[in-house]
Amino acid sequence: MGECSGNICAGIFLQFLLQKNFKQMNNTFLLYGANGYTGELIARHAIEMGLKPILAGRNQEAITRLADELQLSHLIFSLDETEKLEQALSEVPVVLHAAGPFIHTARPMMEACLRTQTHYLDITGEIPVFEMGASLGKKAYDAGILLMPGVGFDVVPTDCTALYLKNHLPDATHLQLAFASKGSRYSRGTAMTMAENLGRSGAVRQNGTITPVPTGHKTMKVPYTHKYNWLSMTIPWGDVSTAYYTTGIPNIETYTAVTPKAYRMVKLQGKLSWLLKRKWVRNFIKKQIKKGEAGPSAEQRINGRSFVWGKAWDAAGNTCEVRSVVPEGYDLTMKSSVLIAQEVLSGNAPAGFHTPAKVFGADFILQVDESVVREEI
Repeated sequence: MGECSGNICAGIFLQFLLQKNFKQMNNTFLLYGANGYTGELIARHAIEMGLKPILAGRNQEAITRLADELQLSHLIFSLDETEKLEQALSEVPVVLHAAGPFIHTARPMMEACLRTQTHYLDITGEIPVFEMGASLGKKAYDAGILLMPGVGFDVVPTDCTALYLKNHLPDATHLQLAFASKGSRYSRGTAMTMAENLGRSGAVRQNGTITPVPTGHKTMKVPYTHKYNWLSMTIPWGDVSTAYYTTGIPNIETYTAVTPKAYRMVKLQGKLSWLLKRKWVRNFIKKQIKKGEAGPSAEQRINGRSFVWGKAWDAAGNTCEVRSVVPEGYDLTMKSSVLIAQEVLSGNAPAGFHTPAKVFGADFILQVDESVVREEI
């Protein structure tokens, strides 16, 4: 090669630096809570998808061990270490927040993202967290960042179902969503979040307003598949919040499959809510949870399946009903959260508070995994 002029060489060098920086920014994000069961799944899958997450959390031993194994950068800090948090966020375009219970951890992370202009994703299913995100939507828009809680099993498959029904029945006034799982179990993190909510009421959306109701106040048989027609009860699932922002449908109920024995226990819990709200009771339950397994085994995740059903109707009595078979919940969370992180890193990140289906469409769930099957009933 011949020599080049100083200006040309400088230009080539600058282009190289810009391309290098873009590449680094385009495959790097902060994964906070990487030491948790789901966080570790996300970290491993992110590498498989060509991303380089920076692992972060407050458990130095666990984070360091995982980072060394995966040959990834890592940071150790808690969410109340504001300076360290903001420094970490300032180095990345997006954070995927995986450390719950999010009712305690989401606000400091969201507010730090607003200050550092960092896109925010998390894997919550907690209604108050979605409403928190919605309340910060204007600030997120002004900051030019995306706030998107719920990029996992809570609430991607149900959110896509809600939008699918809305698209097929534009004048829908009522929406019911339900889910069930087979062949898996809860992780410690999920169980800890459930323990936080013991004794609290359920919720539905009535005429556009989230309204408290007793958990399990309604039941019905849900045809999840041709074979499985399971008893299901109302629960305060995240879609009570998110499906409204996705579809505008003002009346929403969410259900999950339950055995008759478990349903009787839920009804008993309602009578003992005064006791379950006691701090010492919750601490005792959390202590027992910590003694259990971290989460489902790899075999359980691979062989497990989740089922999602939805129905919408309008004032004229027209109805639309659909159901889907999707991967096991933690497996789906691992895949959907990384896929959404990729989308955001590629620039698909509208400013403000948004739900997954609102941004990526009703068919996004079909992109998450090739095994997803959807059918109208």
